[in-house]
Amino acid sequence: MAIVHKAAEAGFSTEAKTYTQGRPDYPREIQTWFRDALNISPGLAVIDLGAGTGKLTRLMDSMGVDVIAVEPVAAMRVEFSKHLPSTRIVDGMAESIPLEDGTAQALICAQAFHWFANETALSEIHRVLKPGGRLGLIWNVRDESVDWVAAITEIITPYEGDTPRFHTGDWRRPFNNGRFSELALTCFNYTHSGSAKSVILDRFLSVSFIAALPAEEKDRVAEQLMNLIQTHPALRGRETIEFPYQTHAYSCRRLD
Repeated sequence: MAIVHKAAEAGFSTEAKTYTQGRPDYPREIQTWFRDALNISPGLAVIDLGAGTGKLTRLMDSMGVDVIAVEPVAAMRVEFSKHLPSTRIVDGMAESIPLEDGTAQALICAQAFHWFANETALSEIHRVLKPGGRLGLIWNVRDESVDWVAAITEIITPYEGDTPRFHTGDWRRPFNNGRFSELALTCFNYTHSGSAKSVILDRFLSVSFIAALPAEEKDRVAEQLMNLIQTHPALRGRETIEFPYQTHAYSCRRLD
């Protein structure tokens, strides 16, 4: 039986509110990608798998799409419902999606697929999509060519352990089963603007394996991040910080 990874269960339960405050949104241009790459249009059913607090769901909601959100962590579902009270959200996991066969025209995983990149989950995604339906996988990727962004990575990486991560590329492995067409990548530049607290401190304290740390170790990470904010010439004294990302959006088609 599939279970939620301990870092996700503990971290996202502890820091659901911080996740909402600190995580970047998505570029508006991705709505065009929804239409062109995933064939999403008003009135169609779309599943948001691993919906979290609804960061991506809000963009789809504004398009008149019939969104069904699926999220296994209770604290995240509570936070989701605060912001999207009229959107259906169900308790479920990728390996056992509580929806009928052929439910949706498209299924999207934003910042989530690396948590359940396995044969069982991909088989379930195939099942709940209509014939010819589309799968979209989205990640906001930090621009580590910027030195202070690379410094943040150095601070958090020692705590990563066995936590599934996008950057390893392991999430691609289950796509060798013939259920989906080849993945097509579209990239968007995106900047997360806000205070140092929101775009750096809240953002990285909400990272699953950091949020799951004992309080003393989490405080130590927060101290290192604050030291970077207070001493780096591109960050210190700034009311607003521009955090550079590139949004990677992958699409593929369900094969019969």
